[in-house]
Amino acid sequence: MNAPLRRAGVVILVLFGLLFANLNWIQAYKADAYRTSPHNGRVVVAQYSRPRGDIEADGEFLAQNKVTSDTLKYLRVYPDKQAYAPVLGYRPVNIGATGIEASENDFLSGESDKLFADRIKDMFTGNNTGGGNVVLSLKTQAQQVAWKELTHNEKGVDKGAAVAIDPRTGAVQAMVSMPSYDPNPLVSHDLKAAAAEYQKLLKDKDQPLLNRATQETLPPGSTFKTIISATALSNGYDEDTSIPAGEEYKESGAVIHNDEDDVCPTATTTLKDALTVSCNTAFAQLGVKLGADKVKSMAQAFGFEDSKLTIGNLQENTGLPVAASHTGAIANPDGSTDKGALAQSSIGQRDVRMTPMQGALMAATVANGGKQMRPYLVQQLLGSDRSAIYTASPQSLRTPISGDVASKLQDMMESVVSDGTGKKAKIDGFKVGGKTGTAQNAEGADPHGWFIGFAFNSKGEPVSAVCVMLENVPGGHASAEAARIAGLIMKAAAGGGGD
Repeated sequence: MNAPLRRAGVVILVLFGLLFANLNWIQAYKADAYRTSPHNGRVVVAQYSRPRGDIEADGEFLAQNKVTSDTLKYLRVYPDKQAYAPVLGYRPVNIGATGIEASENDFLSGESDKLFADRIKDMFTGNNTGGGNVVLSLKTQAQQVAWKELTHNEKGVDKGAAVAIDPRTGAVQAMVSMPSYDPNPLVSHDLKAAAAEYQKLLKDKDQPLLNRATQETLPPGSTFKTIISATALSNGYDEDTSIPAGEEYKESGAVIHNDEDDVCPTATTTLKDALTVSCNTAFAQLGVKLGADKVKSMAQAFGFEDSKLTIGNLQENTGLPVAASHTGAIANPDGSTDKGALAQSSIGQRDVRMTPMQGALMAATVANGGKQMRPYLVQQLLGSDRSAIYTASPQSLRTPISGDVASKLQDMMESVVSDGTGKKAKIDGFKVGGKTGTAQNAEGADPHGWFIGFAFNSKGEPVSAVCVMLENVPGGHASAEAARIAGLIMKAAAGGGGD
């Protein structure tokens, strides 16, 4: 055999070898990926041949199925449309799912190992058992109140978010993001129409697909004074400790003023009074006195800088991802503390950024005696026959402050609502504490309005903790409307009564 033929033979053998290796790679390692790919038409038809599990809360069905006459037998339906969309997400035909529809997809579709017994039973009966059902922790009354009050707020704001949590367990009672979207067009079996709707939402400048409750990080304003207060109380200060205040405070080029001329104009005030009236000059000086390391350490202890938190299923540690909240570096280029930045950061400005979820966790921690519970949305997983397969068992996440510090903070935050800036959060029959926040942002833009708070029932039990955030609130007193909405959400979450 001549040299050219030998070379050709070798090339052919190599090509056959590569082809053989590729076939084995596909069959051994990639088969499952191709089988489960949403672009695999046969898989899609098979998935839609059996009913997807329901998603429900408080006995109300939030995601169900409708029988169709087309190739895909079942159509996903979301009866409440926009109110629950940021939590539920959507399960479209040919692109990835989002929200709880994504994090619990295997269980809802019936492919989870938890439903193995159902699949074995189907082999003998010939039935096509549907997927499992997911029961959420949401209180539907609280969710509806949050949605209604947020979208019909008295300031005409069109962007914001609200989160309510049971401080004792971490169960999410309400989670609303505004503006929202209707997920029903996105799950249409008309793929062109679904794609067009998705592109429309994606290009919307108001970002309706963004879950502002978990993904939006904005300057929290004076709600961050809760962190400074916790730092002070953990380092030898008491509620009645006298701290510097005054009409103005200058530090390394930063000039701090109070929102009103009559807010703590005297040279000193107490820590409790400073929080009650939200004295900027007092907290700016207090933050500088405590030092950047202690402030950042306390913020981190409460959950700032945590980029791994998800809100969903405690057993699987999966769910909706939560963006990390940050304090910022608070440092000069040489690494030393930038005291001007520290002064501004101590009143929740400069580079401090927080999600509404983090704000709710802060309030819940104080209400729960210093222990922060891991937040969750999935209360139960039910088989297709409605038998309970999983029930959430609350888990402690972290303990940033002692019970003594938490008790003092509760008292200080209750003073904010009874005698200070948070009066609009009052609820008959409940003991309410909280902290307002008005956060400056872009030059010329209206400030953001925040409120974090908690409610105790007549038995002395913490029944709800909340954070409400309104973006770019016109007309002054940005936080007052957030406080009003927060009070109504907590009342609804607790069933509307003091018991």
